[in-house]
Amino acid sequence: MEKVTLTIDNMKVEVPKDYTVLEAAKSVGIDIPTLCFLKDINEVGACRICLVEIEGNRNLQTSCVYPVSEGMVVKTNTEKVRDARKSTLELILSNHNRECLTCNRNRNCELQTLSEELNVTDIPFQGELLETVVDNKSHSIVRDPSKCILCGRCVSVCKNQQKVGILDFTNRGYYTQVGPAFEKTMDETPCIYCGQCIVSCPVGALREKEDIDRVWEALEDPELHVIVQTAPAVRAALGEEFGYPIGTRVTGKMVAALKRLGFDKVFDTDFAADLTIMEEGHELLDRIQNGGVLPMITSCSPGWIRFCEFNYPEFIPNLSTCKSPQHMMGAIIKSYYAEKQNIDPEKIFVVSVMPCVSKKTEASREELEVKGIRDVDAVITTRELAKMIKEARINFDKLEDAEYDPTLGMYTGAGVIFGATGGVMEAALRTVADVLEEDDLEEIEYTAVRGVDGGIKEAEVVLGGNTIRVAVAHGTGMAKELLDMVKAGEKEYHFIEIMGCSGGCVTGGGQPHVPAKVKMDMDVRIERAKALYEEDELSRLRKSHENTLVHKLYEEYLGKPNSHKAHELLHTSYVAREKYGPIREEVAMAMAEAATSKDK
Repeated sequence: MEKVTLTIDNMKVEVPKDYTVLEAAKSVGIDIPTLCFLKDINEVGACRICLVEIEGNRNLQTSCVYPVSEGMVVKTNTEKVRDARKSTLELILSNHNRECLTCNRNRNCELQTLSEELNVTDIPFQGELLETVVDNKSHSIVRDPSKCILCGRCVSVCKNQQKVGILDFTNRGYYTQVGPAFEKTMDETPCIYCGQCIVSCPVGALREKEDIDRVWEALEDPELHVIVQTAPAVRAALGEEFGYPIGTRVTGKMVAALKRLGFDKVFDTDFAADLTIMEEGHELLDRIQNGGVLPMITSCSPGWIRFCEFNYPEFIPNLSTCKSPQHMMGAIIKSYYAEKQNIDPEKIFVVSVMPCVSKKTEASREELEVKGIRDVDAVITTRELAKMIKEARINFDKLEDAEYDPTLGMYTGAGVIFGATGGVMEAALRTVADVLEEDDLEEIEYTAVRGVDGGIKEAEVVLGGNTIRVAVAHGTGMAKELLDMVKAGEKEYHFIEIMGCSGGCVTGGGQPHVPAKVKMDMDVRIERAKALYEEDELSRLRKSHENTLVHKLYEEYLGKPNSHKAHELLHTSYVAREKYGPIREEVAMAMAEAATSKDK
């Protein structure tokens, strides 16, 4: 790659010619502060915190978007630069809700960190604060405009990466805010609650709707048998909340902490992931062999399901009828487990620990119950679990590893990798391959469907003399691209895996916050996924159909995969949703026409 040489703070620097000044400075250890910048998502130079002096330019320039050139001379630490950055930050703070001690992002806020680093000790600009209303009507996301700094990171990730576009700048000038159109609340929009806006936000303007108090109340209730289940991706990120490096696997400590919190049983959602593969794998085989609707598309990601219901209702018949692992586990706990333990299902309270805020909305879906009993009673995120552990004064670092309770705690490596993009596909192929080949195959790592490069992965696998064409997409923006090709007849597949978030559940909306500065140097998706593949490789059993407890469940209770009993407990249906909700018809038509015109 062609390179250029420039001078930054009296240092000669050689970098690729397509670098920005920010990237060039970072390559030699010079830290230029940023706030609105989010690599590959929001690179717009809007906040003006990253200003630098460039020789020959009268005005200061935003380093995050300013391209390098041969012979350029840059100064990042002059009095003029420091004063400009500090004044900009003070102006942002002047209209900001500064109740930092009670903010959910206290000590983990990029604005707070910058205020300390730039030595902001007073706010000289005191003016009228905008009157704002907290939007907390959805089951998943709370939006607090009083803490918004108008950086645009949530707007960019929602519009450009996820292709949902329910957030944007509204009003003008001093009255500018970020939110849905027509002052609608989040639950009045086609939001999919993926939570990527939350993990992109540098401050506390967006957060999950917490269920911590309900969980504490359940744990204190002597009449309730409280069971917790943990999703695979949680173990790959929880440690970050306690100072561990990104991608550290903390399975044993997590289980120990949950037992210390007082849960009656600690089960692994990975067991239900293995169960999902048994149901989904046989559903796929049935569709292929008996002329069912193809391609079959996975249904584990609730954000993707909502995206499909709102935007691609014609693909609803293609969705697997399987419930997500979270709800399979809840249904089995309140039926099979309840019967074996002789416990009234109505006295069982199931808590899910998930990397995903959309799981909260999923748990509220009317159809996800059996005989009037909800599959899941409360959902907390990885971040919420960390808060509970800290509130209980548990020293996470000193915990000795513990194991899941055995009744529904056994899992295979195939169940673990559900948390990474391509994981559901690979797990399914491991089982389908053995069924079609009628053999215990040694080659089980389908690396063609792994990884985050490209957004869409394709593969052809010859199984039992049949060529199975598969595809994997992560992030609903990539899902849109893939489905459009299928609709146009450009692509044909038997099986498609879609995850609502880029990289899969490991970077779900409920995972620990990672500063934009760190994301410049590290792909968090890759590091967290490594933890899951490591646990898979260490597992004695790596195929879902090898899980002996799953076999026992079928023998004692369900009969066989896709049986009538299995459908009653483990399968569901989906519905087309009105994209524009309660917005009046003429406005909805105008919005639809504008969207069509923009696509053209």
